[in-house]
Amino acid sequence: MRLWGRKTSVNVQKVLWALEELSLDYERLDAGGAFGGLDDPAYLAMNPMRKVPTLVDGDLVIWESNAVVRYLARAYGDTLGGRDAVEAGRADMWMEWFQNNPYPQFIALFYQLVRLPRAERDAAKRDHAIKVVSENFTILDRHLSDRDFVAGEAFTMGDIPVGSALYRYYTLDFDRPDLPALAAYYDRLSQRAAYRETVMMSYDSLRAPEA
Repeated sequence: MRLWGRKTSVNVQKVLWALEELSLDYERLDAGGAFGGLDDPAYLAMNPMRKVPTLVDGDLVIWESNAVVRYLARAYGDTLGGRDAVEAGRADMWMEWFQNNPYPQFIALFYQLVRLPRAERDAAKRDHAIKVVSENFTILDRHLSDRDFVAGEAFTMGDIPVGSALYRYYTLDFDRPDLPALAAYYDRLSQRAAYRETVMMSYDSLRAPEA
């Protein structure tokens, strides 16, 4: 199994986290960002979107991070994909919720606080991103008030997309609302060795030079 993508990409981290949770053997090859390579003909033949991650498993070539996580959970997981159809459905729902709701503005916030040079930052865009992310994470906080993980009492693939963003959420320099259930959830994730190894890593290499 081979995975293309730089380890500082949140979308690559999702797949790395799943691979480590499942104790699978794989080789990771740097691609994207400062490593480039996404326009190489060999890479384009695998992934015409010029993005990471891309996973090759035997004859299967698969990209789009959530699709890769779902594939790994279903192909190799015992409970990662959900212990039954109900749990799998809930996990799927929260994967889609994160991707379609807080994620776009979470990325916008990361750019405003980290990736853009100070001269190119926009306070209105930053504040809007904080508002949208905070509103969505308040919804998640309420959901987590009476359960340990997004799909119930067991860790599933549903925790991987939002969990992959929480390390940056809690280490970025901005005022966060008090969300005790979300904080407790992040603490539970932080106790997982696979999470610490693949997600809780420095993103200083992504900072604009004067940031």
